[in-house]
Amino acid sequence: MSSSSASSSNPPPNSEESETRNWLDLPLNVTATILLKLGPIEILNNAQRVCTQWRSISNDPVMWRTIDMSYSSYIHKMEFDLGIMCRHAIDRSHGNLVDISVEDFGTDDLLNYITDSTSHLHRLRLVSCWDISDEVWNVVSKRLPWLEELDITIGNLSKDALEAIGRCCPLLKSLKFNMQAYKDPHIECDEEALAIAKTMPELRHLQLFGNKLTNDGLLAILDGCPHLESLDLRRCFNVNLEGSLGRRCAEQIKDLRNPNAPADDYPYDAEFDSDESFDDDYSYGMSDIDILSDDEYDYYGFSDGSEYDAYDDFLHI
Repeated sequence: MSSSSASSSNPPPNSEESETRNWLDLPLNVTATILLKLGPIEILNNAQRVCTQWRSISNDPVMWRTIDMSYSSYIHKMEFDLGIMCRHAIDRSHGNLVDISVEDFGTDDLLNYITDSTSHLHRLRLVSCWDISDEVWNVVSKRLPWLEELDITIGNLSKDALEAIGRCCPLLKSLKFNMQAYKDPHIECDEEALAIAKTMPELRHLQLFGNKLTNDGLLAILDGCPHLESLDLRRCFNVNLEGSLGRRCAEQIKDLRNPNAPADDYPYDAEFDSDESFDDDYSYGMSDIDILSDDEYDYYGFSDGSEYDAYDDFLHI
């Protein structure tokens, strides 16, 4: 009886005291995995300041082989200079960077910095980086001999830049070259498709969301990229897959997304302007004609003619 009574007086094994854990007791690889899930901004601005151990892990070049700054929140973009922060993350990789994603703040200078800092880049993703010019691609493409995946979604890239990339990146297996889709004004342009067909024979995966290619451009891609396994033509309204072209696509391409296929899984704005009025505003508050530069008018045939440890280093001052 007394033994039973003494036993019942012991605290339950699931008491708050018995569940207390010290984060510093975690294996270093587990802690590193947790920190990686926070992303570069949280690591640089917060996590590395928690303790000496986290600071040490945050400085390990292995932590910076992949840098994803593509989903920075609006608050982050307003509060921090993401260009400086991205450079600091690249510096920590010590030349081991293999995969980087940038959204909204990419520039010629930043792309130069990325390609100057590593010779091992396998994957490059640039979304809404309007400040990257054709001229810089002609330079940096030569520094990307190991590039296998390239994603340029909603940005500036001409046929000349595509050809430079194709010539200098012989291992390129996956290309995403996506545009903001619109039906009006009606424009047909196969220049980018022909550049891809001419210089990227090893492609396995190609996404051309919202492109203005026609059946001729598609046929050139099928001829020039014989190893193509997946092809995404959603919102490519100038392509008609009826008849022999459709049959060839079905035979040659394992995973084909036709122009009218659902875009539920497309991570960006899949809406398009279908109004017949040439001057109506489209989704970004500009008319379709407004988004074309002088060079693009001709192109589309409209005319004849060290360390940053301090918080303030990343802040917008």
